[in-house]
Amino acid sequence: MRAVEVRCPAKVNLFLAVGPPDDSGYHALRTIFQAVSLSDTLRIEEHSAGDVVECDWEGLPAENTMTKTLRLAREFAPIPGLRLQLEKRIPAQSGLGGGSSNAAGVLRALRALFPGFIDTRDQREIAIAVGADVPFFLVGGRARGEGYGERLTPLPDRGPDWIVLARPEIGISTPEAYRRLDAACREWRAFPKEGEPPFNDFEAVAPPECRAAAARLVSLGARAACLCGSGSAVFAEFETEGEAVQAAETMAIEGHRAWAVTTLSRAECLAVPSSVM
Repeated sequence: MRAVEVRCPAKVNLFLAVGPPDDSGYHALRTIFQAVSLSDTLRIEEHSAGDVVECDWEGLPAENTMTKTLRLAREFAPIPGLRLQLEKRIPAQSGLGGGSSNAAGVLRALRALFPGFIDTRDQREIAIAVGADVPFFLVGGRARGEGYGERLTPLPDRGPDWIVLARPEIGISTPEAYRRLDAACREWRAFPKEGEPPFNDFEAVAPPECRAAAARLVSLGARAACLCGSGSAVFAEFETEGEAVQAAETMAIEGHRAWAVTTLSRAECLAVPSSVM
């Protein structure tokens, strides 16, 4: 029985400005995505007894981004029952895009298992329907995002650069983060010029634990630190691997979940899923 294994990387937002809500309550964005090497691993194989989703994280809901992606994909093509096995390493409610990356991983795995089952345009439409960040994970690397996350412009790869991710022992609900942001006064910022430090509108309404984690990373030698998405994780850029590893170890000792990671190129993100038996 054929199976494929897909890497589902996390992302950070090097820039994130949120527009005012439209009549339907949705927010347009201006953002710069960057994929990083903290990754979930998704294995998919045919399963004659129907769909089964297995995960080593007990918090995965029965209805999730992967099951939604499968449901939408079956509107385009007959897909047999599947077993999905997810090794979860990207924490939830962290702004790192784990659920979105898993959804994109399903689409990439389906194209490897069933060549020609869906064209690129329909795949993109499914990604947009599942969530705002999902289309980025079909582009990978570094990309500029506009609209509701669906208008993507690939940017040249940079690095690899060393980054520390640190998550306080709190999670942040994305809808709640948007509610807090809409209650605050802000301007809708334009895209930054090259070389400007990271910026994220959600930092203004983030819990103090997030701001403290970012400040601590700067004190440990980071060039800059910023919130990931709507939080609660923060990321910081370091000059060398040694500095990043040491900072991540210090953050872990002080009670955070922390990882020293690198930025990923587009080719690394979109490598053909590996076939396993």
